[in-house]
Amino acid sequence: MTGSLWEPNFDRMLTVIRREGEPDRVPFLEFGHDAQIMAAVLDRPIPQDQHEWRKYRIEFMTRLGYDYVRGQYSFGFPGRERLFAEDTAVHGKGKRGWQDEHHGPIESWEDLEKYEWPRVEDASFEDIEKLEPLLPAGMKVTVGLPSGILENLSGLMGYEPLCYALAEDPDLVQAVANQIGEAELGLYRVLCDFGHVGALWINDDLGFKTQTMIAPADLRRFVFPWHRRLVDYAHAHGKPVLLHACGNLKEVMQELVEDVGIDAKHSFEDVIQPVAEFKRQYGARVAALGGIDMDMLARATEDELRRYTRQVIEDCAPGGGWALGSGNTVANYVPVQNFLAMLDEGRNVGVYAS
Repeated sequence: MTGSLWEPNFDRMLTVIRREGEPDRVPFLEFGHDAQIMAAVLDRPIPQDQHEWRKYRIEFMTRLGYDYVRGQYSFGFPGRERLFAEDTAVHGKGKRGWQDEHHGPIESWEDLEKYEWPRVEDASFEDIEKLEPLLPAGMKVTVGLPSGILENLSGLMGYEPLCYALAEDPDLVQAVANQIGEAELGLYRVLCDFGHVGALWINDDLGFKTQTMIAPADLRRFVFPWHRRLVDYAHAHGKPVLLHACGNLKEVMQELVEDVGIDAKHSFEDVIQPVAEFKRQYGARVAALGGIDMDMLARATEDELRRYTRQVIEDCAPGGGWALGSGNTVANYVPVQNFLAMLDEGRNVGVYAS
């Protein structure tokens, strides 16, 4: 590994993902940053021009010490309108939306027949294509799904109707899952053809504080087979797969590691399982990513957060297989000074002895 510690070098990230020992320093990784956080850090508005937006994202990631930039594309599964309320965050974006769990556009076989499934062939990958010539040497692109199998099942069927269908009409659930899975596999086929895409995400929240969103047996039947196909395809094309999945997954984590074959796990909450504990349990088989608890990141004083972050680094950095970042996403309600303090501690104590 050559070059400055703080210049982009995706090999640093791969060393962690593949659990190949300690890189030159602990890499920084996030599932995402809200655009409002980017604007606050760079101290200038989000550009409206798409070319400038690409340069803006690269500048943000490079300045802060990341080895990648997130790519975007135009593909998703149309559903019912979300529920909205005023966004009260310091760096607010007007409205904050959430899923309507009571309804979805596909609640019956008749709905399924009428639903107009999007086609990967009609999607635009222009952003990913045009990022390539802008990337600094050593930087790669990472890219995820338009949510995963379970999240899209919940969105298209509605979480409540989905739960009824799992008991009353599992064939309908399987039919919807298969349509989602085929589309997402089609996306992976396109994304894996980009040489400058360094890693792929499966972003699929599978649980909540105490358990999985649906029964583990149902995850095994409807969700994990598609996850496994996505991972197999990516691995066949030399791309590692990072799983972002919120919730308490203790009943299925071993299957995600051994059967699905993910390369890294992201999204941790201390109240469920601190990232250091996860690394002790699974670190020999899968990389751990992030884990600075969102409650600490959002509500602690800067001094409290620095002490906490230093402890997480001391617990997780030895041996490699871990990247520094939040437990979820740098959302617009995270105080910018805390976000920057977290990264600063990474610079201060996250460098390995040569």
